[in-house]
Amino acid sequence: MKVKPNILITNDDSIHAPGIKHLWNACREHAHVTIVAPATEQSGVGLGTTLRNSLSVAKVAWPEETPAYSVTGTPADCVKIGLNVIMETPPDLIISGINRGTNHGRTLLYSGTVGGVIEGIFRGIPGIAFSSFDFFDTEYECFEPYIPKIIDYSLKHPLPSGTLLNVNFPKKSSLASNGLYGIKLTRQGRQYWRESSHQVELENCYRFISQLADFEEHEESDTFWLSQGYITVSPVHVDDLTDRHYIQAQKEHFETFFVPS
Repeated sequence: MKVKPNILITNDDSIHAPGIKHLWNACREHAHVTIVAPATEQSGVGLGTTLRNSLSVAKVAWPEETPAYSVTGTPADCVKIGLNVIMETPPDLIISGINRGTNHGRTLLYSGTVGGVIEGIFRGIPGIAFSSFDFFDTEYECFEPYIPKIIDYSLKHPLPSGTLLNVNFPKKSSLASNGLYGIKLTRQGRQYWRESSHQVELENCYRFISQLADFEEHEESDTFWLSQGYITVSPVHVDDLTDRHYIQAQKEHFETFFVPS
C-alpha cells in the first residue's frame, strides 16, 4: 500500500483565496494535507517575517476535516508556525499557491508565494511554488491535473538540498484550443516588475504602477515557454548565493588592497 506524503500548504493571497482551495483539491486524494496560510493578502512580501507584532493563529473550517489555520502574518511566518507550533513532525513537502499572478523570471524575488517555500528550504524541507499568469478569470481547474504529477515526480526524484521548484501556469490567451500545450523544465528568465510611472494620490503620496519589463530571453527560459502556452517548472537554488566567480577573480587582489603599506 502506497504511503501518502505529508504536505504543508501555504500561499500569499490569503487562506480565503480561490487558488489555495484549488491547490488543496489537487492534493487531497494524494497526500495528508495541513494548511497554514495568511489571514489577509500578503502579496509581494517575499521572505518577509513579522518581528514587531505577535502572531494570532485561528482554526479555519475546511472540507473533509482538513486541518487548516490562518495566521496574521506573512507566508514565511505561516511556515514557521506550521513547523514549530501546529505539525508534530516536519512535512515531506511544502507547497505554496496557486498564486494569482505570475512569478516567473526574476519576479519570484518579490513573491510571498515563493518566500513561504524558501522558508522551508532553509529548514531542509523541499518545496514547490505554484503561480498562474492570469490575475483574473484564472483557469485553476485546467491546472489541477498537473499538480499531483509534479509533486509525485519531485518526491520520487528528490530535489537537491537548497533547491525549490518554481512552477508557473500560462495565461489563458496563450493556451492551445484544447487546453495546455504541455510542460517544460526551464531556466529562470530575466523579467521582473518595473515601475512604469507613479500616481500621486495625495501630496507626497505615491503608488507604484508596475508592468513586466521586456528582456531578450533565452529560448530555454520560463518567460519564453510561458508565452508559448506551456507550464514552466524552474529549479531555483537558494542555499548558497555566493558569487564564486567574483571570489575567484578578486580574492587575492581584494585582500591585498587592505593590507597596511
